[in-house]
Amino acid sequence: MAKAPQAEQLRLLDLQASDSKLNQLQRQAATVSANPELVALAAQVADAESALVSAATNLGDAERDLTRAEDDVQAVVTRLERDEQRLNSGSGTSKDLTALQSEVTSLTRRRSDLEDIELEVMERVEAARAARDDARKRSETVRSQLGELERARDEELGRIDAERAEVQAARDQLAASFEPALLAIYERTLAKRGVGAARLFHGRSEGSGMELSPGDLADISRAAADDVVFCPDSGCILVRSSEWGS
Repeated sequence: MAKAPQAEQLRLLDLQASDSKLNQLQRQAATVSANPELVALAAQVADAESALVSAATNLGDAERDLTRAEDDVQAVVTRLERDEQRLNSGSGTSKDLTALQSEVTSLTRRRSDLEDIELEVMERVEAARAARDDARKRSETVRSQLGELERARDEELGRIDAERAEVQAARDQLAASFEPALLAIYERTLAKRGVGAARLFHGRSEGSGMELSPGDLADISRAAADDVVFCPDSGCILVRSSEWGS
């Protein structure tokens, strides 16, 4: 059976406290990193970006339709102005002027129809532009919210990292003060069991949280004070002292 002075075994509890604190900080960091609000906001950002792309595409299509409508109107206006100038000049035969007057009348109706179409497309452009602007504002809002939450996360992770570094440094210094043999037993137990050492307090192992059986307690009571004993349930080193009623 491995042996170590009782005072050294008692100091293992300080080492375990450091390791427990490091585990706690690691869990805190994992919890902060996996914040469900961040996941939800990231999904909202993706949706808002998709909506913005769709709205911008719709606006682009509407603006191209407006350009075509404006070009159609302008083509008719140009031809109508030219025909009206020829008609007003009075040059040409009576038949030519009659045909020109008919064309002017037809072009005037065509201009009116195209201008109505142009107005409809303009209204569609305005609606598409408003939808694009709304989508952009929504995207900016959720991006801002996500950015704030990410900054808060990073600040918290920075605080945790700083505390973890401080605890780790103190832990390393404490570990270096142990006899290598006892430290090796503790480290091996910690790696295998998740807990390296725990108190035996009034018959209860704080490593497992369970009351030890009378037989196990009898075996431990017969062990020498410098014997390194283990919890039969959790497998960790059981640290004993007279006032703990072991």
